[in-house]
Amino acid sequence: MRRRLLIAAVLLATSLLAAACGSKDVELRAEDQGNAQLERGAQIFYNRCQGCHTLDAAASEGSSWGPSSREYKDGPNFNQRKEEYEQVLYAIRNGGFSSGPMPQNIVVGEDAEAVAQFVAKYSGSEIGRAPTPRQEAPQGQPGGESPVQDDN
Repeated sequence: MRRRLLIAAVLLATSLLAAACGSKDVELRAEDQGNAQLERGAQIFYNRCQGCHTLDAAASEGSSWGPSSREYKDGPNFNQRKEEYEQVLYAIRNGGFSSGPMPQNIVVGEDAEAVAQFVAKYSGSEIGRAPTPRQEAPQGQPGGESPVQDDN
């Protein structure tokens, strides 16, 4: 009897720990809450694209984070790469831009349009903006002065 109770307690504790770890939900910005097209695109991206692509808004981490851990199936990290609507539709219809493993027409029709709208809006969140010609680059950024003092 004691043994069964102990096993049940261990199984319960293990399942509670597993359920609490690593769960993320799709998160749209406040101004996009209630936008059915973006919500649908985010959910479809989560269901169909997250295995190979990373995009924080869709709670997906499918891309490699380092050169030594890349796999053939790793697609672009959309946090670090900005995409436009037409580019995303092209990639969906044609299986990406190269001879990678992305299947053609992984989603079609209105579903493809919803995913393209979502990716176009939320991709590139980690990209720094280049300064305009009349704006100085921030310190330590390309085109700006180094924050390290030169002793010469």
